[in-house]
Amino acid sequence: MKVLIVGAGLGGLACAIACRREGIDVEILERSPEIREIGAGIQVPPNGTRIMRDFGLLPQMLEKGTQVQEVHFRRYKDGRLLRTMLFGDDITEQFGAPWIVIHRVDYHRILYDEAIRLGAVLRLGAEVTSISVEEQTALLADGTMIRADVIIGADGQMSSVRTAVLEVPVSPTPTGDMAYRATFSREQLEALGDDDVDELCRKIAVTSWLGPDKHTIFYPVRGGKEFNLVLLRPDNLSTDVRKEQGDIDEMRESYAEWDKTLQKMISCVSLVYKWKLTHLPELQSWTKGSVALLGDACHPTLPYQAQGAAMAVEDGAVIGKLLGSLQTQIFKSSSSDERFLSTRSATQELTAQVLALYEKNRKERTTRNVQGAIKNRQLFHMHDGILQKIRDFVLGYAGVTWKNDWTWLSSFRQSQTLGLDVLEDCGKAFEDWKLSIEQAT
Repeated sequence: MKVLIVGAGLGGLACAIACRREGIDVEILERSPEIREIGAGIQVPPNGTRIMRDFGLLPQMLEKGTQVQEVHFRRYKDGRLLRTMLFGDDITEQFGAPWIVIHRVDYHRILYDEAIRLGAVLRLGAEVTSISVEEQTALLADGTMIRADVIIGADGQMSSVRTAVLEVPVSPTPTGDMAYRATFSREQLEALGDDDVDELCRKIAVTSWLGPDKHTIFYPVRGGKEFNLVLLRPDNLSTDVRKEQGDIDEMRESYAEWDKTLQKMISCVSLVYKWKLTHLPELQSWTKGSVALLGDACHPTLPYQAQGAAMAVEDGAVIGKLLGSLQTQIFKSSSSDERFLSTRSATQELTAQVLALYEKNRKERTTRNVQGAIKNRQLFHMHDGILQKIRDFVLGYAGVTWKNDWTWLSSFRQSQTLGLDVLEDCGKAFEDWKLSIEQAT
């Protein structure tokens, strides 16, 4: 079996690794002429690090990233602490893997190096202009035609593969929010000579300030040598602009009434980018024949639950697991008296069914994540008033693990997302599907 993956982002590389671990040939098409990831910090929750553990890459993640020890929520106006949630070993104990913060470039490099080490073939400067579902081919801008048994669209919100799957173009639409993204060196922040800023820098923590229509997130990357700051606010970018260099004065004015400690950190920013946050309507289908979508190509989400990249990586891991299980079954049946399949056309049909099984296995989970991020937006961006006071009161007792959640509801909701072993889950789904096929034949 040969799998062609369009896009060398986090989800595409995870899919490549998962497929190569199953002995499947992999070719990755990347439009960019060089392999590089942009962005700053990224949170990798336990369901994401569990995949990295299964790939044997958790030691590299811990070397390049940092295990989060605490999460702090603060009031926007005066920085008053609303809640401290203990993470650290409590997270690992309950969910089987740590919660890590890491620079996105480092995360991407770990996945890229492993995909290449395992034998995935990467073609740079390969822009896909069209996909033929019937012929299972990808046509590149330079006229090259590439054929594969399976084509995976891991090419993000502006996916070209998505058009082939849906037969009509579907473009992302604005959510109404945008993000300023900035990074600092530790030396920049220490040069402020501010005790409160120094205290924040000493903690291995994710700190959020919650306020009307906005919130901010601050945490260390690269072992505390650098720090990541994301400031979320209502979108004022032109409708046709997804990213541009930000106006420093505009950014500072946007948070002029916020906690003075936060304002001091913002004063260090010398370069910032504005990113429009967009999403897609829920797609009718992620698959067509032997072509399937993953990650932002089919379920982009607001970054308010730290799950966007984790869900894409899960998608890639599940695709590899299911295709590997199918390939094993094909070999097994072709060398025995089993009547699982007998022709190439039957193999193609089974491959399409397995990709449909992938969609069925993943759709409810990713939809719940998208909706959860929207709910978090409402909670984080409340205006001052009675609802905000109720939120702050409940937040004071909420937690992610059973140990530190007095509400029960918060940890139950988190356990559904963070605790599921998606590879075990899809393995069971494959066995049930295989049984139904064998009974039918």
